[in-house]
Amino acid sequence: MKPLSPECLPLPDCAERAWARDAVNLLEGDARRSADTHLINPVFPGLSGISFYLKDESTHPTGSLKHRLARSLVLYGICNGLIRQGTTLVEASSGSTAVSEAYFAHLLDLPFVAVMTKDTSRQKVAEIERFGGKCHFVDRACEIYDAARTVAAETGGHYLDQFTYAERATDWRGNNNIAESIFKQMEREVHPVPEWVVMCAGTGGTSATIGRYLRYRSLHTRLCVVDVENSVFYDGFRTGDRNKTCEKGSRIEGIGRPRVEPSFLPSVIDHMIKIPDAASLAAMHVLSERIFRRVGGSTGTNFFGLCWVAGQMMREKRDGSLVSVICDSGARYEDTYYNADWLARNEFDIEPYREALNTFLDTGDFSLLEALVRASK
Repeated sequence: MKPLSPECLPLPDCAERAWARDAVNLLEGDARRSADTHLINPVFPGLSGISFYLKDESTHPTGSLKHRLARSLVLYGICNGLIRQGTTLVEASSGSTAVSEAYFAHLLDLPFVAVMTKDTSRQKVAEIERFGGKCHFVDRACEIYDAARTVAAETGGHYLDQFTYAERATDWRGNNNIAESIFKQMEREVHPVPEWVVMCAGTGGTSATIGRYLRYRSLHTRLCVVDVENSVFYDGFRTGDRNKTCEKGSRIEGIGRPRVEPSFLPSVIDHMIKIPDAASLAAMHVLSERIFRRVGGSTGTNFFGLCWVAGQMMREKRDGSLVSVICDSGARYEDTYYNADWLARNEFDIEPYREALNTFLDTGDFSLLEALVRASK
């Protein structure tokens, strides 16, 4: 068959490229309005010589750290030619990522379907639907991946797949990612280069971005990742086995996974700890009381990790700063984590951890907190 001569080649679809240009401009406009967030510095009387900093990601338009990830995933899909005008966006999500993706789908006038477990908080479901998204429910956390692929295939849509693409959709070298933002905001502090950044893991994308950035900028800061019950990130890190799985899903929404996700990069993590869910929820309550507004359960996990690292530093008589993230607001958990009846029904006894955390923050006495964690193993 004679090849087509250049003048006979069909012209590209200019309308599709025009839509992509307009879509990228809309995403860039959102980034300029909302990319940076406050870095707050709560003071705790018992922690002499150690400063805590919390990057408040709850102030994004969709109320969580996942706003950054959702924008990156959608931008990644558009620039790779996978998202076009009218494409249905599909995600497997425990909630917050889906809320943010629903926001961006609405911004770009695209259909959106979130695949999630039936026990996802009703507040998150309502927020997804408020942006025009639809929810597809499954029984178990391990089922969301295949279900999302099926929905994408049936709709001719694009599976955003946060668990695979989180670590590559964000530019870890800078470009206003969360790590670059933190270190710019820290420049004038007493200890401008933190001893540790402490972060929980959901997709693994944020810890991957931070860990890479620390190496790229040749910083001495180390990265500690905190894992929770019914999650295999810690086991995967400890053993090197990426095939670890568990049957149950995490009770701390948005973090912890039943498999070692592709975006989780153990090689850029310096240390990991695994804590009881009751410790995460107690820390969530304690921090909320001390900064006068409610935060979510994943933030409680981060805060407990900060306290654990601070306790070790105080034992070694070391000063310095520690940084973590407020992942989202507690408003999404009024019916669950902040509901005493719900805590009792789910057999969460958070009072011993609350007492131990308050003692540590007020006096610096780490012994009670350490004893509780060791007894839980």
